[in-house]
Amino acid sequence: MKKEPGLRHDAALAAPLDERSVTLRHRLVDVLASASRGHLGASASLMEIMRVLYDDVLSFDPVAPDSPARDRCILSKGHGCIAQYVMLADKGFFPLERLGEFCADGGLLGGHPCASKIPGVEVSTGALGHGLPVGVGMALALKADRNPARVFAVMGDGECNEGSVWEAAMSAAKHGLENLTAMVDYNKFQSYGETAEVAELEPFADKWRSFGFAVREVNGHDVDELRKVLKSVPFEPGKPSALICHTVKGKGFPFAENNLEWHHKSNISEEQAAKMREAIG
Repeated sequence: MKKEPGLRHDAALAAPLDERSVTLRHRLVDVLASASRGHLGASASLMEIMRVLYDDVLSFDPVAPDSPARDRCILSKGHGCIAQYVMLADKGFFPLERLGEFCADGGLLGGHPCASKIPGVEVSTGALGHGLPVGVGMALALKADRNPARVFAVMGDGECNEGSVWEAAMSAAKHGLENLTAMVDYNKFQSYGETAEVAELEPFADKWRSFGFAVREVNGHDVDELRKVLKSVPFEPGKPSALICHTVKGKGFPFAENNLEWHHKSNISEEQAAKMREAIG
């Protein structure tokens, strides 16, 4: 039986997009149109999360993307990579025009992130459930080296069906990795159904607490709210942090919002691209 969306999901659905979020979505559409394919739903739900991380939270140097002092941002839900590509180009990790190489033969940008090719990508992802375990290893190494850099692992809610996520969570709590923040793009849908129907996550925040994390919940499209809560990590001394971001799959494109037909789209026509641009204004 289909569940009614909660208050957090209602707020995410209603959250207005400011000029920067609209501009970033126009770039997202340009990328989709250049390849005539891609994951619109997952990338659009991520956009404000990635925007606030790169605009306001992460310490990085695009000229020296492997600097030991950098914060590590792992996009574990690699199918939402267009949102990260747009931000990496925006910050100068590679030229903006290379966004047009998405999924092109010999191009820089694949349908999932590749760490060996793309400056600023920490981990090659796409097989879900790997980002948090790798992030735990990175955070452990940083802690052992007394390096103050931090690790942010961005996951999807469907990804949290994976047992590897919870094994990693246990390890993070055991080692008191307060330099690690697990972020969940909780858009309530995955590729073939509602998350609650595939494998219910609720009580989701309590699950993370029971695994030893300090937990906050936020409207994942409210830029001010995201900034405020991410500026406060770690949420509790001696504990890893978990931030549950309530979002809308396909946010900003009304015909694609919560519409699984737009989880991934192939053969995107010029007319469909124009419809996307018109929808976001």
